[in-house]
Amino acid sequence: MATELYSEERIIEGCRQGKREYQEILYRRYARKMYGICLSYAGSRPPAQDMLQEAFVKVFRNIDHFKGQGSFEGWIRKIVVNTSIDMLRQTGKEQFIDEEISDLQVSTGNDALPELHLKDLMEFIARLPEGARMVFNLFAVEGYTHKEIAQELNIAEGTSKSQFNRARHLLKEWLGERMK
Repeated sequence: MATELYSEERIIEGCRQGKREYQEILYRRYARKMYGICLSYAGSRPPAQDMLQEAFVKVFRNIDHFKGQGSFEGWIRKIVVNTSIDMLRQTGKEQFIDEEISDLQVSTGNDALPELHLKDLMEFIARLPEGARMVFNLFAVEGYTHKEIAQELNIAEGTSKSQFNRARHLLKEWLGERMK
């Protein structure tokens, strides 16, 4: 089934009517990209697959809430991110280390990470401790501010900054070892 033959509006309407063939089209169109997001939070395939499945169940259940304002893909992405975070919370896997951050510098400039292939970067991100990986994804990938991350994860803003800094330093260290 060629998913590109169907307009986004037609797919959304078919899903709103509960038609399985349109749900399958929607899934096929977005699952691969959304799986990558889940994998970046989960760190391994089995929990990422569970996150993806749960997120799409929520997408189908809540598709009537999509009002057509903004990007449909962005709406799905938000559900995927929130589902991933919720599932990590349920398993108790997110761990945050409070650090004094007054001496830490948070950089998002070009010097933060050397260039490399996305697959390699994803493998390094998957190695990060749970809390650092979650903050790194929310800040560097999803574009949340540290204030938004703190509110979303119920942590201090300083903890978000220190976790991002921890992730950045670990990634730089691992990438430095790889580049030798």
